[in-house]
Amino acid sequence: MQRIVMKIGSSSLTSDNGGLDRDRVSFYVREMISLRQRGAQVVLVTSGAVAAGFRHIGYRERPKQLHEKQAAAAVGQALLMQAYQEELQLHGVPAAQILLTRSDFANRRRGHNAYMTLQELLARDVVPIINENDTVSVEELKFGDNDTLSALVANLVHANRLIIVTDTDGLYTADPRTNPEAIRFERVEQIDEDLYAYAGGAGSSVGTGGMRSKLDAARIAMRGGVPAFVGKVNEPGDLLHAVDGDGKGTYFDTHFHALPMKKQWLGFHSTAHGRIGVDAGAEQALLEKGSSLLPAGVRSIEGEFHSGDVVEVIGPDERLIGRGIVNYDSDQLRTAAGWSSDEVMKRMEVHRIEVIHRDEWVTLRS
Repeated sequence: MQRIVMKIGSSSLTSDNGGLDRDRVSFYVREMISLRQRGAQVVLVTSGAVAAGFRHIGYRERPKQLHEKQAAAAVGQALLMQAYQEELQLHGVPAAQILLTRSDFANRRRGHNAYMTLQELLARDVVPIINENDTVSVEELKFGDNDTLSALVANLVHANRLIIVTDTDGLYTADPRTNPEAIRFERVEQIDEDLYAYAGGAGSSVGTGGMRSKLDAARIAMRGGVPAFVGKVNEPGDLLHAVDGDGKGTYFDTHFHALPMKKQWLGFHSTAHGRIGVDAGAEQALLEKGSSLLPAGVRSIEGEFHSGDVVEVIGPDERLIGRGIVNYDSDQLRTAAGWSSDEVMKRMEVHRIEVIHRDEWVTLRS
């Protein structure tokens, strides 16, 4: 059975004046029903709470201040959920609301609870409808857009594909609305800085995500073993085509396997307490051989950390390689950096010789 996570942004759900467009909600629900009728499970990640609510409490345009946006979201989330529930009820399908924040993923117990809840809802044939909990999210911890949230959810539930709906049919070499010679990327296997250079700025006035945030989401999903699609779903049957591989957009393929929950937490949700620089040999061992990081490969240490903390590891070019749980205090590692394993065993007392064991490591470079 296929499990599909679909993300719909504010600009796809709201009218030009900022209100919720019930016809668009109805259309997307029908698309999801078509997918369910084929036997797939669907998880919906939806934006639109602020956009749906701000005019109902007297704002003439989308508010800018955090407390204003949170007030609008408190009103709009109820309107948004009511619209989805009413449309799904027409097809005899129950819906469930789940509001998440970044701290729900950062806390491993809460993340596990969210996973178990989603598993039970899907087993009961319910459509989970997920949004960020805007009313309680603080600005510095917000996802910023639901593109990232959708990728984290896709990894969490081990989805077969992430579908990110946008108003353009994929990623282009230039803006196709202004440049008729723009060429669409049909399939992408690696997201690098060259690809980011093609992504534009912010999206519409009612949304918060542009193409860059969708590339961020695709990269997270790919690392979690979930292929992604970014493109249009605006005509009947488009969602089925997107899932089947012939949709109107760009496909992001992955060679990675699904990550267990511990490594999802380690790679995407944990807080890094320091940074370790390694040489080219250690970088190759980590990326290509699946080896642990040993003291001999360490060249620099930034920050203060303790054994058991999460740290980032960078290569000679200062690009991020991945994250892991370190077995040394930072002061110990500054002393042991560059030493052979035999020398460390003779001269220091450490509970494990590996700086980071491969079982407590996740690669973040494709």
